[in-house]
Amino acid sequence: MTTPLYVGCAGWSLPREQWSAFVRDGTHLQRYATRFRAVEINSSFYRPHLAKTYERWKCSVPSGFRFSVKVPKRITHELRLQHCETALDEFLGQCLHLGETLGCLLVQLPPSLSYERSVAARFFSALRQRFGGAVVLEPRHPTWLEAQVLLQDLHIGRVAADPPAVDTGEAPGGWQGVHYWRLHGSPRIYHSAYGPERVQAYARLLSRSVEEGIPTWCIFDNTAGGHAVDDALHLLDLHPHHLHT
Repeated sequence: MTTPLYVGCAGWSLPREQWSAFVRDGTHLQRYATRFRAVEINSSFYRPHLAKTYERWKCSVPSGFRFSVKVPKRITHELRLQHCETALDEFLGQCLHLGETLGCLLVQLPPSLSYERSVAARFFSALRQRFGGAVVLEPRHPTWLEAQVLLQDLHIGRVAADPPAVDTGEAPGGWQGVHYWRLHGSPRIYHSAYGPERVQAYARLLSRSVEEGIPTWCIFDNTAGGHAVDDALHLLDLHPHHLHT
């Protein structure tokens, strides 16, 4: 089995100027999934989706396609990882309806949330009791660099983010069983295009990760200016042999 490389965008909306790169028929998701084999669902951060909505999304994509789902802000930003077993059960009761197409859970923390070992251990242990698949963490407070051992023990990868919010945050950290790049756009976050040269540099990093046998994700989050789809398509052109693994 070839190690999977999952390339996609944060959300599956297709800018009109990119429509010609996709088939004409179907929903946005169905059209998106004819070119990409992964997407990050960010809307789950803001509001719950019905189980039947996740079910519908699952049925809209080919078998090799994978969703990454962002954990709700109710858990990460409001409850701040504490006393959230009920909220976790509700969220997983919905998104687990993606079945085998659920490829990863993304836990993004607010910049104000520092690392407290007991809180983090309790939360990630509760999550692990309920979900055995890939989980990645995007912390934005420098103290989370102290969480390395905990993340390794509980098999939690640390996101490689651009721009990085913590020291060494541009490289994947934590557990090395999954690598997950989240490219937000720089210098202007959410807006700047990466362009061919920078995409090529990421392609080299991703190739190295795949060659090491590590399931690898690269999600373009520079969606505000419509550049994510363009950058992601360019990356796919550089990695055609990983598209159908």
